[in-house]
Amino acid sequence: MPGSDLANKKVLMIIAQEGFRDEEFFEPRDVFEDAGLSITIASNTTDEAKGVLGGTAKPDVSINDVVIAEYDAIVISGGPGARKFLWPDKKLQKLVVDAFDLEKVVAAICVSPVVLARAGILEGKKATVFKDAAAIKELLEGGADYENEEVIVTGNIVTGRDPTCAEEFGEAVLEALENI
Repeated sequence: MPGSDLANKKVLMIIAQEGFRDEEFFEPRDVFEDAGLSITIASNTTDEAKGVLGGTAKPDVSINDVVIAEYDAIVISGGPGARKFLWPDKKLQKLVVDAFDLEKVVAAICVSPVVLARAGILEGKKATVFKDAAAIKELLEGGADYENEEVIVTGNIVTGRDPTCAEEFGEAVLEALENI
């Protein structure tokens, strides 16, 4: 039965400190809250994070202090800030690899699937990313089979293209959580 086990699931949501895409954080978060998931927000610091459309969120923990084994999924929001703050973050890449190795759900939307590509977990897998030349190039260099689709689920990996599919992305993460 959908939602039966989800109340015990814990999701780690990652946002850029500045310039996260509001819909790509708030819409999946609402989907997760409606399903009864426990949500922890992480960013580069625990200072209030600012979205490009004016939304704000207070991270619970710094990326550096996350223990990924405590979560069932890691969900990385997109937005222009992701390119600056999340793409180069080696600790975040290690969290992604560790989550993948522990068979957790690993999800990213907009330009953030680049973090997954840089972490090396998209090799030979179908994935999508925001239709941006640099982001697509990063996915291809990471060995991904890039497809211009709204949401792609490959095993425990969920990738979403842009803000228009943020809710669908959240629903796909829920479905993936039901299957682990």
